[in-house]
Amino acid sequence: MRAQCNARVSEVETAMVGKQIAIIGGGPAGLMAAEVLSAAGHAVTVYDRMPSFGRKLLLAGKSGLNLTHAEDFEHFTRRFGVASERLRPALEAFPPEELRAWALALGTETFVGSSGRVFPMAMKASPLLRAWLSRLAAQGVAFRTRHAWIGFSASCVLFDTPEGRIKVEADATVLALGGASWPRLGSVGEWVPSLRQIGVPVTDFRPANCGFDVAWSAIFSERHAGAPVKSVIATSPAGRIPGEFVVTASGIEGSLVYAHAASLRDSLERGQVADLLLDLAPGRSERNLAVDLARQDGKASFSTRLRKGARIDGVKAALLREGLPDVGRFGPGQLAAAIKALPIPLLRPRPIAEAISSAGGVGWDGIDNGYMLLARPGVFVAGEMLDWEAPTGGYLLTACLATGRAAARGVGAWLG
Repeated sequence: MRAQCNARVSEVETAMVGKQIAIIGGGPAGLMAAEVLSAAGHAVTVYDRMPSFGRKLLLAGKSGLNLTHAEDFEHFTRRFGVASERLRPALEAFPPEELRAWALALGTETFVGSSGRVFPMAMKASPLLRAWLSRLAAQGVAFRTRHAWIGFSASCVLFDTPEGRIKVEADATVLALGGASWPRLGSVGEWVPSLRQIGVPVTDFRPANCGFDVAWSAIFSERHAGAPVKSVIATSPAGRIPGEFVVTASGIEGSLVYAHAASLRDSLERGQVADLLLDLAPGRSERNLAVDLARQDGKASFSTRLRKGARIDGVKAALLREGLPDVGRFGPGQLAAAIKALPIPLLRPRPIAEAISSAGGVGWDGIDNGYMLLARPGVFVAGEMLDWEAPTGGYLLTACLATGRAAARGVGAWLG
């Protein structure tokens, strides 16, 4: 079957004694699959539509590169929602502590932050990525940039390249094409029609770990866009979670919003009201707040009474006024209740192109336990193109790496 293709392989690849493996997508999942398969002696080529590899990993490194999370493993696995059980074997085979050991072997020491998140000591991705690519090259992995995958032809893999369309032969293929967030980094979701055409079930992509639009007044938006809202607790169907977020010109975003994003997005998709309920004064009871507010001079301004009685000012005070225009006339008890449960009505998620990650992708009923497509034997999938989602906190990167390893092991078992 391979003879039907006009293969383009390097001298390094043809010198290998193993099978020819095409890995399409040079992000964390694809590179991890390349590592496992090249270490097993196979001739591996990694293809990517972009001019360089690991671009989303480098972007994540701008905020410190949250590699994984140090929480209890049982809690860790539950962060993946409905996909937790399907992901569990892959996560068990590459748990957070093993990920840290893997990074250390590449010269990247890690530490656990106060939130339990794990970061490189250098707080950036470039040293890790350089060492990783160097090790892969030493293992014989070949790299092809500016190769955009466009589908299959018989047993061949098709690419559009600057030199034109080519066919590549492979004994097995790993697709690690990403989801649909951050399209400028290469994950554009253009692979969906090609897989659906051959009978692969694919759920439509939706934004995950995203911000939301809020109908701010022009005055509020102009004065407070970019302001951080710190030390609050937010409640939604996802639970009661402490943290902070940022006011934007069009709404809200940030780690606390992302923690609630999936449940809020799902509520909006069902046509339900989606309010993020804010406790602006964590650690103080509603009763105590009411008592302290009642002690304030009734002749003082609302801002003064709020600042002295509840220690609230700035953007928190502005949120109260924005959400409750008559709040200045509230009595102490009513004001205390508003401070402890201020609703922020959400209109819609921000576009998927702005999201940290995406939900949706290849359905779990379309692959076997080795991550091979049931509709296309010999083709395996990994990373964000699978239908799973998780909050930020190291879960996304861990699952991408773990599924890359799982798919590679699936390839090995299939080639067996």
